[in-house]
Amino acid sequence: MTADLQTQGYENTAVLYLALELSNAKWRLAFGDGTRQRQVVIAGGDIGSLREQIAQVKAKWGLSPETGVVSCYEAGRDGFWLHRQLAELGIANQVVDAASIEVSRRARRAKTDRLDAQALLDKLIRYERGERRVWRVVRVPEPEWEDLRQLHRERGDLLTKRTRHRNRLGSKLVAQGIRLPIGNDCVARLEEVKLFAGSGLPAHLKAGLLREWERLQGVQVQFRTVEREIGALIESAERTQAVRSLMVLTGVGWVGAGTLVMELFGWRELANRRQLASLAGLVPSPYASGNLAHDQGISKAGNRRVRALMIQLAWRWLRYQPDSKHSRWFQERFGGGGKRQRRIGIVALARRLLIDRWRFVESGVVPTGARVKPAQVTSAP
Repeated sequence: MTADLQTQGYENTAVLYLALELSNAKWRLAFGDGTRQRQVVIAGGDIGSLREQIAQVKAKWGLSPETGVVSCYEAGRDGFWLHRQLAELGIANQVVDAASIEVSRRARRAKTDRLDAQALLDKLIRYERGERRVWRVVRVPEPEWEDLRQLHRERGDLLTKRTRHRNRLGSKLVAQGIRLPIGNDCVARLEEVKLFAGSGLPAHLKAGLLREWERLQGVQVQFRTVEREIGALIESAERTQAVRSLMVLTGVGWVGAGTLVMELFGWRELANRRQLASLAGLVPSPYASGNLAHDQGISKAGNRRVRALMIQLAWRWLRYQPDSKHSRWFQERFGGGGKRQRRIGIVALARRLLIDRWRFVESGVVPTGARVKPAQVTSAP
């Protein structure tokens, strides 16, 4: 055991392993030291009880109070606050990507919190003893970066809500045979709307439409407020210098640049282009076994916001940077194909453009053939 743990700094000392199975109401704690195991349940979020249970297990197993503790839990609803709290307590914690954990492939495998905690503990011990492929560890952002990315995520949520309210208004009107543009004069035009028989809108339907319109206006106000805050942040914050740099490229606006920096470039340490593409889920998933060999498409295992954004930016790149190297490559290879071929090609283009943007932020290398904006049009709204 001593030799296995040398790389972790626990040479000639015992180690207490702790796996946390989290839920809203309760936490299940699975303890182990390589030979013994124990599970207890505490109230969710009760850090005081967590510390007491650690002390009790150490005393029960005859371990020193200074014995190092190594813990893990799956990334999920609880986010990263617990990771930071454990670090304050001197516990070496790992936040694990739940999708990367190996599971039994039986059609009807038993699944309980006790079994999940036991499996998590076993894998933690294997991971600490050198089996690095047992799962993937999530990179925890600094609190400042976690806070900075809240604005553009909120903007995306508000954009979705705005579209939902507009679609709901239109759908209710279409159900009555009315096709009315949802504009600023919507309320006034509702007063003039006539059904096929010449009568006005039914009272309850009209009242519901007006309430839906009010909800839409509330979302619009919040949306504009968030956009102003994002613009002020991009213009003033030192940490958003990379956003302003990316906006120099024609076809890249403050929304795209801000999302890429807040989600990837600002705080992640990227080793190479393969790691970057994997983080965005833009890598292929081949299936090759025996005589079978086919491509299953991209993995979609990374950041969904970045992945969706890069597809949009790829289409914009073709429009605003038609003479660039990547645009010419796309047209030569996929331009003459059908819609399906172009959709496949745009994913490949998105992956290439993501790598180019990373290189541009890291070293200032302008993509081959790309145009840049005049200085006066590179500011945020």
